[in-house]
Amino acid sequence: MKYYVVDAFAEKVFEGNPAGVCVLDQWLPDSLMQDIASENNLAETAFTVKEADGYHLRWFTPGGEIDLCGHATLAAAYVLFHFYEQGAERITFQTMSGRLEVSRACGRYEMDFPAYSLTQVEVTEEMAEAIGVRPLEAWMGRDLVCVLEHEAQVRAVEPDQEKVRGLDGLLLHVTARGTDYDCVSRTFAPKMGSPRTRSAVPATVTSSRSGRTNRKRTFWLPGRRPGAAGLSTAAETETGSGWRETRFSTRRRS
Repeated sequence: MKYYVVDAFAEKVFEGNPAGVCVLDQWLPDSLMQDIASENNLAETAFTVKEADGYHLRWFTPGGEIDLCGHATLAAAYVLFHFYEQGAERITFQTMSGRLEVSRACGRYEMDFPAYSLTQVEVTEEMAEAIGVRPLEAWMGRDLVCVLEHEAQVRAVEPDQEKVRGLDGLLLHVTARGTDYDCVSRTFAPKMGSPRTRSAVPATVTSSRSGRTNRKRTFWLPGRRPGAAGLSTAAETETGSGWRETRFSTRRRS
């Protein structure tokens, strides 16, 4: 097994959102992959094995396996493109969420990423107490997405992690329309053993509220490391089946 750490959604190392990438010759026991992810203590660790028609990819958080992760998929693709498939222009992954493809061109990486279907739900007192501010709107898919009034609230919010555990949804996203960016978002994942992570899911809500579709958007997504918040952005383009995500840098850990 070879292990790498990739900084996704960043323009230089020690920014953005780090993901572990384990390239395997064959699958390890699930319990061992979970122990590795817990030891790494990153939001996600990706495990990948080469197959006849591409690669099989799985993602583990410190708290368990997850069905979909964008930044760890891009991180895995970066490693494979640079160290294993140098001549390839496209890598295909088989995952719990179906077939995912990552392509590269002109130094950029693009992924046609599935979008979650979201349903608007009632804003509750439990949400307000957990977040520390009452949302304007709430939406539910796999995760709970809460729309706040101002981007300053998103940047400043410090949710009660124990109360977040009691909310519906796997992850909690808080988001608002931005001034310098189209969307300002933060994601909290205490149920998965990671108080903070990052996701592009809130873009579906903020884009629909602003009437912006089928165009390039920029999102403010805070880094996981202390002091890294606001240093990285993700530029994504909506496609027929989801989202394309671009730009990240890497470092290799021996």
